[in-house]
Amino acid sequence: MNDFATDFSIGQLYNDHQPALKRFLMAMLRSEQAAEDVAHEAWVRVLRYRPKQPVENPQAYLFTVGANAARDYLARESTRSKFTTTADDEPFDQAICPHPNAEQCAQDHQRLQTLARAVDDLPPRCREVFLMSRFDGLSNPDIALRLQISRNMVEKHIIKALLHCRNRLKSQGV
Repeated sequence: MNDFATDFSIGQLYNDHQPALKRFLMAMLRSEQAAEDVAHEAWVRVLRYRPKQPVENPQAYLFTVGANAARDYLARESTRSKFTTTADDEPFDQAICPHPNAEQCAQDHQRLQTLARAVDDLPPRCREVFLMSRFDGLSNPDIALRLQISRNMVEKHIIKALLHCRNRLKSQGV
């Protein structure tokens, strides 16, 4: 059994299972672009809500997170289609192109993978502080209180994480 929180690389999990996850989401969403977007959302959720307890099957965990993200996406789309119409009763979706170009998608995907690996490489406490700040939206004083560390240390962890991510992106040319 892998301890997902400490022993398993989330970046490696994503890289190993991304094609299968996208196929799974494509079957649910019937749209390649939506499947791509929801796969990225699932990745963000896995990073944000990293389990504290061991996960017996990390792939199943990733697919469960993906299925939940897909359900949320479908609910948002259903609500949006009910309330987002133009004066001519034409959905906004048809008024603008909803898909970025293929080159931009590829660059964004490469950048996301690079950032995922960079976050995985951070020391555990630094990674925890960074995710609480950037993904959970907690303030520095809230993080300090929750982790029982000084605000100054929270700031140092965030700066270290940001510099590490920026340097990784530069070194990869992304």
